[in-house]
Amino acid sequence: MSDPVLGMVMLSSFIVIVLLGFPVAFTLMAMGLAFGYVSLGERVFDLLVQRTYSVMANDVLISVPLFIFMGYVIERSNILDRLFHALQLASRNLPGALAIATLMTCALFATATGIVGAVVTLMGLLAYPAMLRAGYDRGLASGITCAGGCLGIMIPPSIMFILYGATAGESVARLYAAAFLPGAMLAGMYMVYTFIFALVNPKAAPRLPAHMAAGSLPELIWALLTSFVPLAVLIAAVLGAIILGLATPSEAAAMGSLGSVLLAIAYRAFSLEKLKESVFLTARTSAMVCWLFVGAYIFTSVFGWLGGHHVVEALFVEQLDLSPVGFLVLTQAIIFLLGWPLEWSEIVLIFVPIFLPLLKTFEIDPIFFGVMVGLNLQTSFLTPPVAMAAYYLKGVAPPEVRIQEIFRGCLPFVGIVILCMATLYVFPEVALWLPEYLYATPPLPAGQDPSAIPEGGFQLPDIQPVLPPLN
Repeated sequence: MSDPVLGMVMLSSFIVIVLLGFPVAFTLMAMGLAFGYVSLGERVFDLLVQRTYSVMANDVLISVPLFIFMGYVIERSNILDRLFHALQLASRNLPGALAIATLMTCALFATATGIVGAVVTLMGLLAYPAMLRAGYDRGLASGITCAGGCLGIMIPPSIMFILYGATAGESVARLYAAAFLPGAMLAGMYMVYTFIFALVNPKAAPRLPAHMAAGSLPELIWALLTSFVPLAVLIAAVLGAIILGLATPSEAAAMGSLGSVLLAIAYRAFSLEKLKESVFLTARTSAMVCWLFVGAYIFTSVFGWLGGHHVVEALFVEQLDLSPVGFLVLTQAIIFLLGWPLEWSEIVLIFVPIFLPLLKTFEIDPIFFGVMVGLNLQTSFLTPPVAMAAYYLKGVAPPEVRIQEIFRGCLPFVGIVILCMATLYVFPEVALWLPEYLYATPPLPAGQDPSAIPEGGFQLPDIQPVLPPLN
Protein backbone atom coordinates (compact mmCIF):
# COMPACT_ATOMS: atom_id res chain seq x y z
CA MET A 1 0.00 0.00 0.00
CA SER A 2 1.47 3.38 -1.03
CA ASP A 3 1.87 6.20 1.45
CA PRO A 4 -0.92 8.42 -0.01
CA VAL A 5 -3.38 5.54 0.11
CA LEU A 6 -2.24 4.81 3.67
CA GLY A 7 -2.96 8.46 4.53
CA MET A 8 -6.52 8.23 3.23
CA VAL A 9 -7.03 4.96 5.14
CA MET A 10 -5.78 6.77 8.24
CA LEU A 11 -8.31 9.60 7.78
CA SER A 12 -11.20 7.21 7.14
CA SER A 13 -10.27 5.04 10.14
CA PHE A 14 -10.21 8.08 12.41
CA ILE A 15 -13.76 9.08 11.44
CA VAL A 16 -15.05 5.55 12.07
CA ILE A 17 -13.30 5.22 15.45
CA VAL A 18 -14.56 8.63 16.65
CA LEU A 19 -18.12 7.71 15.69
CA LEU A 20 -17.75 4.61 17.89
CA GLY A 21 -17.31 6.94 20.87
CA PHE A 22 -13.58 6.87 21.60
CA PRO A 23 -11.96 10.05 23.04
CA VAL A 24 -10.93 12.29 20.15
CA ALA A 25 -7.59 13.62 21.45
CA PHE A 26 -6.15 10.22 22.34
CA THR A 27 -7.58 8.65 19.19
CA LEU A 28 -5.71 11.26 17.14
CA MET A 29 -2.44 10.52 18.94
CA ALA A 30 -2.89 6.76 18.65
CA MET A 31 -3.73 6.94 14.94
CA GLY A 32 -0.84 9.30 14.23
CA LEU A 33 1.66 7.13 16.11
CA ALA A 34 0.39 3.86 14.63
CA PHE A 35 0.35 4.97 10.99
CA GLY A 36 3.47 7.07 11.48
CA TYR A 37 5.37 4.08 12.83
CA VAL A 38 4.57 2.16 9.66
CA SER A 39 6.14 4.89 7.48
CA LEU A 40 8.63 6.67 9.76
CA GLY A 41 9.61 3.96 12.20
CA GLU A 42 10.86 5.08 15.62
CA ARG A 43 11.26 8.68 14.40
CA VAL A 44 7.53 9.14 14.95
CA PHE A 45 8.21 9.26 18.70
CA ASP A 46 10.56 12.21 18.14
CA LEU A 47 7.70 13.84 16.27
CA LEU A 48 5.44 13.27 19.30
CA VAL A 49 7.88 15.04 21.61
CA GLN A 50 8.48 17.93 19.20
CA ARG A 51 4.81 18.54 18.52
CA THR A 52 3.91 18.37 22.21
CA TYR A 53 6.61 20.91 23.05
CA SER A 54 5.56 23.21 20.20
CA VAL A 55 1.98 23.27 21.51
CA MET A 56 3.03 23.98 25.08
CA ALA A 57 5.41 26.74 23.89
CA ASN A 58 2.86 28.43 21.61
CA ASP A 59 2.37 31.99 22.89
CA VAL A 60 -0.99 32.39 21.13
CA LEU A 61 -2.54 29.56 23.16
CA ILE A 62 -1.79 31.33 26.46
CA SER A 63 -4.94 33.40 25.91
CA VAL A 64 -7.16 30.28 25.78
CA PRO A 65 -7.18 29.46 29.54
CA LEU A 66 -7.38 33.17 30.39
CA PHE A 67 -10.47 33.72 28.26
CA ILE A 68 -12.02 30.51 29.60
CA PHE A 69 -11.38 31.68 33.17
CA MET A 70 -12.90 35.08 32.36
CA GLY A 71 -16.02 33.35 31.06
CA TYR A 72 -16.46 31.07 34.07
CA VAL A 73 -16.02 33.95 36.54
CA ILE A 74 -18.58 36.10 34.70
CA GLU A 75 -20.93 33.13 34.56
CA ARG A 76 -20.83 32.98 38.37
CA SER A 77 -21.13 36.74 38.97
CA ASN A 78 -24.96 36.76 38.91
CA ILE A 79 -25.00 39.33 36.12
CA LEU A 80 -27.09 37.32 33.68
CA ASP A 81 -30.44 37.75 35.45
CA ARG A 82 -29.81 41.50 35.85
CA LEU A 83 -28.86 41.83 32.19
CA PHE A 84 -31.88 39.86 30.97
CA HIS A 85 -34.26 41.93 33.09
CA ALA A 86 -32.76 45.22 31.84
CA LEU A 87 -32.93 44.23 28.16
CA GLN A 88 -36.44 42.88 28.68
CA LEU A 89 -37.54 46.30 29.92
CA ALA A 90 -35.70 48.04 27.07
CA SER A 91 -37.48 45.98 24.38
CA ARG A 92 -40.90 45.74 26.05
CA ASN A 93 -42.73 47.68 23.33
CA LEU A 94 -41.52 45.46 20.48
CA PRO A 95 -43.37 42.42 19.12
CA GLY A 96 -41.67 39.32 20.51
CA ALA A 97 -39.95 41.47 23.13
CA LEU A 98 -39.04 38.56 25.37
CA ALA A 99 -37.44 36.67 22.47
CA ILE A 100 -35.51 39.72 21.29
CA ALA A 101 -34.31 40.39 24.85
CA THR A 102 -33.17 36.77 25.03
CA LEU A 103 -31.18 37.10 21.80
CA MET A 104 -29.58 40.37 22.91
CA THR A 105 -28.66 38.84 26.26
CA CYS A 106 -27.24 35.76 24.56
CA ALA A 107 -25.17 37.86 22.14
CA LEU A 108 -23.64 40.00 24.89
CA PHE A 109 -23.18 37.18 27.38
CA ALA A 110 -21.79 34.80 24.74
CA THR A 111 -19.27 37.47 23.84
CA ALA A 112 -18.13 37.63 27.44
CA THR A 113 -17.93 33.87 27.99
CA GLY A 114 -17.50 32.16 24.62
CA ILE A 115 -18.60 28.89 26.28
CA VAL A 116 -21.64 27.63 24.37
CA GLY A 117 -22.74 25.05 26.91
CA ALA A 118 -22.70 27.57 29.75
CA VAL A 119 -24.70 30.21 27.86
CA VAL A 120 -27.34 27.78 26.58
CA THR A 121 -27.71 26.19 30.01
CA LEU A 122 -28.01 29.49 31.88
CA MET A 123 -30.45 30.95 29.37
CA GLY A 124 -32.36 27.68 29.48
CA LEU A 125 -32.80 28.20 33.21
CA LEU A 126 -33.57 31.91 33.05
CA ALA A 127 -35.14 33.02 29.74
CA TYR A 128 -36.57 29.76 28.41
CA PRO A 129 -39.07 29.21 31.27
CA ALA A 130 -40.03 32.90 31.08
CA MET A 131 -40.89 32.54 27.38
CA LEU A 132 -42.90 29.37 28.01
CA ARG A 133 -44.85 31.06 30.83
CA ALA A 134 -45.58 34.00 28.50
CA GLY A 135 -47.18 31.60 25.99
CA TYR A 136 -44.39 31.32 23.42
CA ASP A 137 -44.32 28.44 20.96
CA ARG A 138 -41.96 25.76 22.32
CA GLY A 139 -40.12 25.40 19.04
CA LEU A 140 -39.52 29.14 18.67
CA ALA A 141 -38.38 29.52 22.29
CA SER A 142 -36.06 26.53 21.90
CA GLY A 143 -34.52 27.78 18.66
CA ILE A 144 -33.93 31.26 20.09
CA THR A 145 -32.22 29.90 23.20
CA CYS A 146 -30.02 27.45 21.29
CA ALA A 147 -29.08 29.76 18.40
CA GLY A 148 -28.42 32.73 20.67
CA GLY A 149 -26.24 30.64 22.96
CA CYS A 150 -24.05 29.54 20.02
CA LEU A 151 -23.09 33.10 19.05
CA GLY A 152 -20.01 32.91 21.28
CA ILE A 153 -18.34 30.74 18.61
CA MET A 154 -18.58 33.58 16.10
CA ILE A 155 -18.54 36.88 17.99
CA PRO A 156 -15.09 37.94 19.29
CA PRO A 157 -13.31 37.35 21.55
CA SER A 158 -13.98 33.78 20.40
CA ILE A 159 -11.77 30.87 21.42
CA MET A 160 -12.45 29.27 18.05
CA PHE A 161 -10.58 32.04 16.23
CA ILE A 162 -7.62 31.66 18.60
CA LEU A 163 -7.38 27.98 17.66
CA TYR A 164 -7.87 28.75 13.96
CA GLY A 165 -5.22 31.47 14.09
CA ALA A 166 -2.74 29.11 15.76
CA THR A 167 -3.51 26.39 13.21
CA ALA A 168 -3.42 28.62 10.12
CA GLY A 169 -0.62 30.91 11.29
CA GLU A 170 -2.86 33.98 11.03
CA SER A 171 -3.14 37.01 13.31
CA VAL A 172 -5.83 36.62 15.96
CA ALA A 173 -6.37 40.40 15.93
CA ARG A 174 -7.11 40.33 12.19
CA LEU A 175 -9.46 37.39 12.65
CA TYR A 176 -11.34 39.23 15.41
CA ALA A 177 -11.62 42.35 13.26
CA ALA A 178 -12.89 40.27 10.33
CA ALA A 179 -15.43 38.38 12.45
CA PHE A 180 -16.89 41.40 14.24
CA LEU A 181 -19.26 42.64 11.52
CA PRO A 182 -20.38 39.16 10.30
CA GLY A 183 -21.06 38.14 13.91
CA ALA A 184 -23.14 41.26 14.50
CA MET A 185 -24.90 40.64 11.17
CA LEU A 186 -25.84 37.09 12.19
CA ALA A 187 -27.20 38.23 15.55
CA GLY A 188 -29.13 40.98 13.77
CA MET A 189 -30.61 38.49 11.30
CA TYR A 190 -31.78 36.33 14.22
CA MET A 191 -33.54 39.35 15.73
CA VAL A 192 -35.11 40.42 12.42
CA TYR A 193 -36.47 36.90 11.88
CA THR A 194 -37.90 36.86 15.42
CA PHE A 195 -39.45 40.29 14.97
CA ILE A 196 -41.11 39.30 11.66
CA PHE A 197 -42.25 35.96 13.10
CA ALA A 198 -43.88 37.77 16.04
CA LEU A 199 -45.65 40.17 13.67
CA VAL A 200 -46.97 37.41 11.42
CA ASN A 201 -47.85 34.97 14.20
CA PRO A 202 -48.47 36.95 17.41
CA LYS A 203 -49.98 33.90 19.16
CA ALA A 204 -46.64 32.10 18.96
CA ALA A 205 -44.76 35.11 20.36
CA PRO A 206 -47.18 37.20 22.44
CA ARG A 207 -46.34 40.57 23.88
CA LEU A 208 -45.05 40.87 27.41
CA PRO A 209 -47.60 40.53 30.20
CA ALA A 210 -48.22 43.72 32.14
CA HIS A 211 -46.41 42.54 35.27
CA MET A 212 -43.25 41.70 33.27
CA ALA A 213 -43.25 45.00 31.34
CA ALA A 214 -43.81 47.21 34.37
CA GLY A 215 -41.10 49.74 35.11
CA SER A 216 -40.50 53.45 34.83
CA LEU A 217 -37.84 55.16 32.72
CA PRO A 218 -35.52 55.81 35.70
CA GLU A 219 -35.80 52.14 36.64
CA LEU A 220 -34.86 51.16 33.10
CA ILE A 221 -31.86 53.50 33.03
CA TRP A 222 -30.66 52.23 36.41
CA ALA A 223 -31.09 48.60 35.32
CA LEU A 224 -29.00 49.23 32.20
CA LEU A 225 -26.32 51.14 34.12
CA THR A 226 -25.92 48.33 36.65
CA SER A 227 -25.95 45.38 34.24
CA PHE A 228 -25.47 46.20 30.56
CA VAL A 229 -22.92 49.00 30.86
CA PRO A 230 -20.32 47.24 33.10
CA LEU A 231 -20.29 44.09 30.98
CA ALA A 232 -20.23 46.07 27.72
CA VAL A 233 -17.31 48.18 28.97
CA LEU A 234 -15.36 45.05 29.96
CA ILE A 235 -15.96 43.40 26.56
CA ALA A 236 -15.18 46.61 24.64
CA ALA A 237 -11.94 47.10 26.58
CA VAL A 238 -10.75 43.55 25.95
CA LEU A 239 -11.81 43.40 22.31
CA GLY A 240 -10.76 46.98 21.55
CA ALA A 241 -7.29 46.43 23.01
CA ILE A 242 -6.80 43.42 20.71
CA ILE A 243 -8.23 44.88 17.50
CA LEU A 244 -6.55 48.28 17.90
CA GLY A 245 -3.21 46.64 18.63
CA LEU A 246 -2.90 48.05 22.15
CA ALA A 247 -2.33 44.59 23.62
CA THR A 248 -1.74 41.04 22.48
CA PRO A 249 -4.63 38.56 22.87
CA SER A 250 -2.87 37.05 25.91
CA GLU A 251 -2.40 40.44 27.58
CA ALA A 252 -6.00 41.47 26.86
CA ALA A 253 -7.27 38.12 28.15
CA ALA A 254 -5.29 38.59 31.36
CA MET A 255 -6.81 42.03 31.90
CA GLY A 256 -10.24 40.63 31.07
CA SER A 257 -9.77 37.92 33.70
CA LEU A 258 -8.87 40.55 36.27
CA GLY A 259 -11.84 42.66 35.19
CA SER A 260 -14.20 39.70 35.56
CA VAL A 261 -13.00 39.12 39.13
CA LEU A 262 -13.49 42.81 39.95
CA LEU A 263 -16.95 42.66 38.37
CA ALA A 264 -17.86 39.66 40.51
CA ILE A 265 -16.64 41.53 43.62
CA ALA A 266 -18.69 44.60 42.64
CA TYR A 267 -21.82 42.44 42.33
CA ARG A 268 -21.03 40.81 45.69
CA ALA A 269 -20.92 37.43 43.98
CA PHE A 270 -17.26 36.65 44.63
CA SER A 271 -16.21 33.87 46.98
CA LEU A 272 -13.26 31.53 47.33
CA GLU A 273 -15.53 28.59 46.55
CA LYS A 274 -16.65 30.14 43.24
CA LEU A 275 -13.06 31.06 42.43
CA LYS A 276 -12.01 27.48 43.10
CA GLU A 277 -14.77 26.17 40.81
CA SER A 278 -13.75 28.57 38.02
CA VAL A 279 -10.07 27.59 38.28
CA PHE A 280 -10.93 23.88 38.25
CA LEU A 281 -13.21 24.18 35.23
CA THR A 282 -10.63 26.33 33.43
CA ALA A 283 -7.90 23.77 34.05
CA ARG A 284 -10.09 20.92 32.83
CA THR A 285 -11.17 22.72 29.65
CA SER A 286 -7.65 24.00 28.89
CA ALA A 287 -6.18 20.52 29.33
CA MET A 288 -8.74 19.16 26.87
CA VAL A 289 -7.84 21.86 24.33
CA CYS A 290 -4.09 21.29 24.73
CA TRP A 291 -4.28 17.52 24.32
CA LEU A 292 -6.60 17.97 21.35
CA PHE A 293 -4.03 20.31 19.82
CA VAL A 294 -1.21 17.80 20.44
CA GLY A 295 -3.21 14.99 18.88
CA ALA A 296 -4.25 17.11 15.89
CA TYR A 297 -0.66 18.25 15.26
CA ILE A 298 0.64 14.66 15.28
CA PHE A 299 -2.23 13.42 13.11
CA THR A 300 -1.93 16.17 10.48
CA SER A 301 1.89 15.91 10.44
CA VAL A 302 1.77 12.19 9.73
CA PHE A 303 -1.08 12.69 7.25
CA GLY A 304 1.02 15.26 5.39
CA TRP A 305 4.12 13.05 5.49
CA LEU A 306 2.14 10.19 3.96
CA GLY A 307 1.06 12.47 1.12
CA GLY A 308 -2.60 12.78 2.10
CA HIS A 309 -2.59 16.52 1.32
CA HIS A 310 -1.43 15.77 -2.24
CA VAL A 311 -4.35 13.38 -2.71
CA VAL A 312 -6.79 16.06 -1.53
CA GLU A 313 -5.12 18.68 -3.74
CA ALA A 314 -5.26 16.39 -6.78
CA LEU A 315 -8.94 15.74 -6.11
CA PHE A 316 -9.91 19.40 -5.76
CA VAL A 317 -7.60 20.95 -8.37
CA GLU A 318 -7.10 18.34 -11.10
CA GLN A 319 -10.07 15.99 -11.03
CA LEU A 320 -12.88 18.33 -10.00
CA ASP A 321 -11.30 21.40 -11.68
CA LEU A 322 -13.05 23.75 -9.24
CA SER A 323 -13.22 27.51 -9.44
CA PRO A 324 -12.50 29.51 -6.25
CA VAL A 325 -16.23 29.88 -5.60
CA GLY A 326 -16.77 26.18 -6.23
CA PHE A 327 -13.95 25.33 -3.83
CA LEU A 328 -15.48 27.54 -1.12
CA VAL A 329 -18.93 26.05 -1.58
CA LEU A 330 -17.66 22.46 -1.55
CA THR A 331 -15.40 22.90 1.49
CA GLN A 332 -18.14 24.63 3.46
CA ALA A 333 -20.58 21.86 2.49
CA ILE A 334 -18.09 19.28 3.79
CA ILE A 335 -17.65 21.20 7.06
CA PHE A 336 -21.44 21.50 7.37
CA LEU A 337 -21.81 17.71 7.01
CA LEU A 338 -18.94 17.07 9.43
CA GLY A 339 -20.78 19.22 11.97
CA TRP A 340 -23.46 16.52 12.29
CA PRO A 341 -21.26 13.87 13.96
CA LEU A 342 -18.30 16.00 15.16
CA GLU A 343 -17.79 19.02 17.44
CA TRP A 344 -16.36 22.32 16.27
CA SER A 345 -12.94 21.88 17.92
CA GLU A 346 -12.36 18.59 16.07
CA ILE A 347 -13.32 20.18 12.75
CA VAL A 348 -11.04 23.22 13.25
CA LEU A 349 -8.00 21.25 14.39
CA ILE A 350 -8.27 18.17 12.16
CA PHE A 351 -10.14 18.86 8.93
CA VAL A 352 -9.61 22.59 8.36
CA PRO A 353 -5.79 22.11 8.15
CA ILE A 354 -6.40 19.72 5.24
CA PHE A 355 -7.97 22.59 3.26
CA LEU A 356 -5.55 25.34 4.33
CA PRO A 357 -2.74 24.46 1.85
CA LEU A 358 -5.24 24.78 -1.00
CA LEU A 359 -6.22 28.37 -0.20
CA LYS A 360 -3.16 29.78 -1.94
CA THR A 361 -3.89 27.67 -5.04
CA PHE A 362 -7.42 29.10 -5.28
CA GLU A 363 -6.29 32.61 -4.19
CA ILE A 364 -8.62 32.70 -1.18
CA ASP A 365 -7.81 34.89 1.81
CA PRO A 366 -7.26 32.68 4.90
CA ILE A 367 -8.90 35.37 7.05
CA PHE A 368 -12.06 35.26 4.95
CA PHE A 369 -12.01 31.45 4.96
CA GLY A 370 -11.73 31.48 8.76
CA VAL A 371 -14.78 33.72 9.11
CA MET A 372 -16.75 31.42 6.81
CA VAL A 373 -15.72 28.44 8.93
CA GLY A 374 -16.79 30.30 12.08
CA LEU A 375 -20.23 30.95 10.60
CA ASN A 376 -20.52 27.38 9.40
CA LEU A 377 -19.66 25.96 12.82
CA GLN A 378 -22.81 27.57 14.24
CA THR A 379 -24.68 24.77 12.50
CA SER A 380 -22.65 22.04 14.24
CA PHE A 381 -24.43 22.95 17.48
CA LEU A 382 -27.89 23.14 15.90
CA THR A 383 -28.14 20.19 13.48
CA PRO A 384 -28.99 16.69 14.71
CA PRO A 385 -27.90 14.05 15.56
CA VAL A 386 -25.07 15.74 17.53
CA ALA A 387 -26.82 19.09 18.11
CA MET A 388 -25.08 19.81 21.40
CA ALA A 389 -26.98 23.05 22.04
CA ALA A 390 -30.26 21.15 21.82
CA TYR A 391 -29.06 18.56 24.33
CA TYR A 392 -27.79 21.30 26.68
CA LEU A 393 -31.25 22.87 26.59
CA LYS A 394 -33.03 19.54 26.98
CA GLY A 395 -31.04 18.93 30.15
CA VAL A 396 -32.56 21.96 31.89
CA ALA A 397 -35.92 22.25 30.06
CA PRO A 398 -39.22 21.18 31.66
CA PRO A 399 -39.94 17.44 31.24
CA GLU A 400 -42.85 18.03 28.86
CA VAL A 401 -40.53 19.65 26.26
CA ARG A 402 -39.45 16.95 23.80
CA ILE A 403 -36.11 16.88 22.01
CA GLN A 404 -37.97 16.78 18.67
CA GLU A 405 -39.55 20.17 19.47
CA ILE A 406 -36.12 21.62 20.22
CA PHE A 407 -34.73 20.25 16.93
CA ARG A 408 -37.73 21.71 15.07
CA GLY A 409 -37.11 25.12 16.58
CA CYS A 410 -33.39 25.07 15.67
CA LEU A 411 -33.89 24.35 11.95
CA PRO A 412 -35.04 27.89 10.90
CA PHE A 413 -31.92 29.32 12.55
CA VAL A 414 -29.75 26.86 10.62
CA GLY A 415 -31.35 28.33 7.49
CA ILE A 416 -30.51 31.85 8.72
CA VAL A 417 -26.86 30.84 9.19
CA ILE A 418 -26.75 29.53 5.62
CA LEU A 419 -28.36 32.77 4.38
CA CYS A 420 -25.73 34.77 6.28
CA MET A 421 -22.97 32.69 4.66
CA ALA A 422 -24.47 33.29 1.22
CA THR A 423 -24.56 37.03 1.94
CA LEU A 424 -20.90 36.91 2.89
CA TYR A 425 -20.10 35.05 -0.34
CA VAL A 426 -21.72 37.84 -2.36
CA PHE A 427 -20.31 40.68 -0.21
CA PRO A 428 -16.94 39.53 1.19
CA GLU A 429 -16.18 43.14 2.12
CA VAL A 430 -18.39 42.66 5.19
CA ALA A 431 -15.58 40.54 6.63
CA LEU A 432 -12.54 42.06 4.93
CA TRP A 433 -13.23 45.79 5.20
CA LEU A 434 -12.46 46.27 8.90
CA PRO A 435 -9.11 44.39 8.99
CA GLU A 436 -8.02 46.11 5.77
CA TYR A 437 -8.97 49.50 7.25
CA LEU A 438 -7.25 48.89 10.58
CA TYR A 439 -4.15 47.08 9.35
CA ALA A 440 -3.61 48.56 5.89
CA THR A 441 0.05 48.89 4.89
CA PRO A 442 0.97 52.62 4.86
CA PRO A 443 1.93 54.02 1.44
CA LEU A 444 5.60 54.47 0.59
CA PRO A 445 7.07 57.98 0.80
CA ALA A 446 7.04 60.02 -2.40
CA GLY A 447 9.84 58.95 -4.71
CA GLN A 448 10.46 55.66 -2.92
CA ASP A 449 11.12 52.77 -5.29
CA PRO A 450 9.13 49.71 -4.12
CA SER A 451 11.64 47.41 -5.82
CA ALA A 452 14.32 48.66 -3.44
CA ILE A 453 12.63 46.82 -0.55
CA PRO A 454 13.45 43.10 -0.57
CA GLU A 455 10.55 40.67 -0.32
CA GLY A 456 10.04 39.81 3.35
CA GLY A 457 11.69 43.03 4.54
CA PHE A 458 15.31 43.95 5.16
CA GLN A 459 17.63 41.46 6.80
CA LEU A 460 20.65 42.39 8.92
CA PRO A 461 23.20 41.53 6.18
CA ASP A 462 21.37 43.91 3.81
CA ILE A 463 21.90 46.91 6.11
CA GLN A 464 25.48 48.19 5.99
CA PRO A 465 26.51 50.75 8.61
CA VAL A 466 27.79 54.06 7.33
CA LEU A 467 31.13 54.75 9.01
CA PRO A 468 33.11 58.01 8.89
CA PRO A 469 36.30 57.83 6.82
CA LEU A 470 39.53 57.14 8.71
CA ASN A 471 42.03 59.99 8.85
